[in-house]
Amino acid sequence: MPVDLSNYLVIGISSRALFDLSFEDEIFRTQGLQAYSDYQLENENVALKPGIGFGLIKAILTLNQLTKGKRKTEVIIMSRNSAETSLRIFNSIDHYGLDVSRAALTSGRSIVPYLNAFRVDLFLSANEEDVQNAIDAGIASGLIYKSDTTYNFEEIKEIRIAFDGDAVIFSEESELIYKEKGLEEFLIHEKNNAEKPLPEGPFAKLLKTLSFLQSQFDPENNPIRTALVTARNSPAHKRVILTLRKWGVRIDEAFFMGGVQKEEILKAFGAHIFFDDQDVHLKDSSKLVPSARVPYKTKKSL
Repeated sequence: MPVDLSNYLVIGISSRALFDLSFEDEIFRTQGLQAYSDYQLENENVALKPGIGFGLIKAILTLNQLTKGKRKTEVIIMSRNSAETSLRIFNSIDHYGLDVSRAALTSGRSIVPYLNAFRVDLFLSANEEDVQNAIDAGIASGLIYKSDTTYNFEEIKEIRIAFDGDAVIFSEESELIYKEKGLEEFLIHEKNNAEKPLPEGPFAKLLKTLSFLQSQFDPENNPIRTALVTARNSPAHKRVILTLRKWGVRIDEAFFMGGVQKEEILKAFGAHIFFDDQDVHLKDSSKLVPSARVPYKTKKSL
């Protein structure tokens, strides 16, 4: 019987997001495709080092060990590599004991047409074009931020995912008021519309899926923990709380920062990944926790 991936939390991740391929990418950019292919073939039995998204994927896959044989998650490699050059990726997956068996290998073509075919709930990539096209197609997607930091997630007891609010979980509607009219008008608008649920953003469906998965575990020993880390503060907090209540969504921790920097909160939370739409936050957060930027939809897709 065919596997129905709509019954799983499906994460699509590029090889450059899962593993550290910075050296190999430099070969590709400076010496060309043939030199890159030759290098990968010559080193296909040398395990790649973990990349920015490795800790999250390792954490996501632990869910399948807690559900008595009933799988909850699937991870799919979504790579612009060819089948010929991908063997090193699969050998590295085996080296780390990751339960990943599916892949889409497109030999340089766009990944995006295959995301819906694989029922992908979240796509992570180091390729900005692919991430932008995925967002335009309505798929939660994050551009992995490069970092020299070595993140340590050797012992994983629970999945910890942190989200910004506006333009990530919620639409950018309120954020645009802040950008165009300033903080005072934004606060007035949010206070006047506190009872009106915020429109869904690109990560609303993913948050709802995570909340549903959480409901299937013991609340006292839940393997999934989520956090909202937003620049909002009082009185703009009320609309957020009522919106999540209306959606029936569980958020374990919420931080209304009011302009305070986010990175220390994210470090204390121990996020396996943080999603935000603002570079000003991500360039600092990525020094402490894995981080990914959520781009705005392009106008042509609206």
